Amino acid sequence: MSTIHQTAGGAAPRASEPRTDPRAWLGLAIMSLPVLLVAMDFSVLYLAIPTITDELAPTASEQLWIVDIYGFLIAGLLITMGNVGDRFGRRMVLLSGATVFGIASLLAAFAPSAMVLILARALMGIGGATLMPASLSLISNMFPDLKARALAIGVWTACFAGGSAVGPVFGGILLHHFWWGSVFLINVPILLLLLVFAPKLVPEYKSGTTDPFDFLGVVLSLLGILPLVYAIKHLASDGVDAIGIGSGVLGIVALTLFITQQRRAKHPLLQLNLFSYPAFTSAIMAALGCMMTLGALSYLTGIYLQSVLGRDVLAAALAGIPMAVAVAVFSLGASRVNALLGTRAAFVTALLAAAVGNAGLLFLGTDTPIWIYLVSTTIAGIGYGIVFSLVSEVAVSSAPPERAGAASGISETSFELGTSLGLALIGSLATLVFRANSDGRDFSDTLGETLHRAGELGSGPGTDLATAARSAFVDGLHVAATSGAVLLVVLAAVISVVLRRRT
Repeated sequence: MSTIHQTAGGAAPRASEPRTDPRAWLGLAIMSLPVLLVAMDFSVLYLAIPTITDELAPTASEQLWIVDIYGFLIAGLLITMGNVGDRFGRRMVLLSGATVFGIASLLAAFAPSAMVLILARALMGIGGATLMPASLSLISNMFPDLKARALAIGVWTACFAGGSAVGPVFGGILLHHFWWGSVFLINVPILLLLLVFAPKLVPEYKSGTTDPFDFLGVVLSLLGILPLVYAIKHLASDGVDAIGIGSGVLGIVALTLFITQQRRAKHPLLQLNLFSYPAFTSAIMAALGCMMTLGALSYLTGIYLQSVLGRDVLAAALAGIPMAVAVAVFSLGASRVNALLGTRAAFVTALLAAAVGNAGLLFLGTDTPIWIYLVSTTIAGIGYGIVFSLVSEVAVSSAPPERAGAASGISETSFELGTSLGLALIGSLATLVFRANSDGRDFSDTLGETLHRAGELGSGPGTDLATAARSAFVDGLHVAATSGAVLLVVLAAVISVVLRRRT
């Protein structure tokens, strides 16, 4: 593929100074729209679940699958779809994924039953898994200038990170005015814009390889990632049982076989030699650690704002806007931080900022002013925004151009797995502390259930139970915040040492 780039004055630039076609920015804007949608659909459903439960009456198991099947399939298919895009055409895969995502969104919006909604969410996960690596890897083709590419990756990351943050806000507004299907139906007109304009603004790229496709690697990767993610979520929500342990063992065994097979395969799905590059390894570690702490922070503080401080759902969602803005703004400015400090110092500084934000949650109590929450999460958002943009940029630039899709798939998989691990490990730790601090009182499994039972008991015993439950939850939040801050500080120290090596 060849593209002619011209300067503003019409003269051709020198070969040593590649220039970006102005149309590339329009193409980036079009590609960023589905990324925003995919990220929003991770969290937009949280506020809609009560209404969906009333309308479709799903069982407890069906409700779990409505929420989780989307993320499961995205996490399991990102690496595969990144390779498919490299081989068969990134723009073609992008448009195919948008079509699947749009059709699935229509099906979800008008789903007559829980099972149909689960199927629609699964199809949305398949479509989302094609949209993300294809759009990110195309940036390396559309922006040959390094500064422009860094800014473009910052825009992409801002849409990805910001979408997850504003999902509940957007969902709350839609649910306030329309029926629950509107949170899915809004996807359709935006995806139609992509399908109309992307063929004109986004170039095609394919590696041109004729090597056999690694179907065995695809199967083993799915058998590894999907059961393992399910086991983490199942053990966190239902405790230790045979289903959770069996799923976890299956996932671990399959991932072990996958790594062994990838080392021996002539044309592997996953280029393990990418992890020999310190910058790439650091990026993956940073993505895992930051998403673990951010996932746990978002989940626990959402409960804190509603069940401890007594704010309604929409007010709690609006309180998350400062952090979302910080993530978006500093994702865009990460390239400047990187240019000023260097990759190593930028990673370390951003991770420490995120750690300070997590540590700020230690000042939260049962009647703390909201500004303490806003300041702490905003500081954390600054660090997360820089890290997320650096991760995307480093992961893509560390790989050869023909493998950029696979590299972006690995980085995005680390984001999804990090979120699941954070909710499972740090979230479960907070729950254990909550139950341990019951002081002999009969707490339910969650703070919400305990407060509901306290309301049934009435004033006196009910008031005492509610006060104790809120205090115990704050104790759990403090332990989780401390764990997150420590994890980020340790990660900063490790990356500081790893990046001393020269690639």
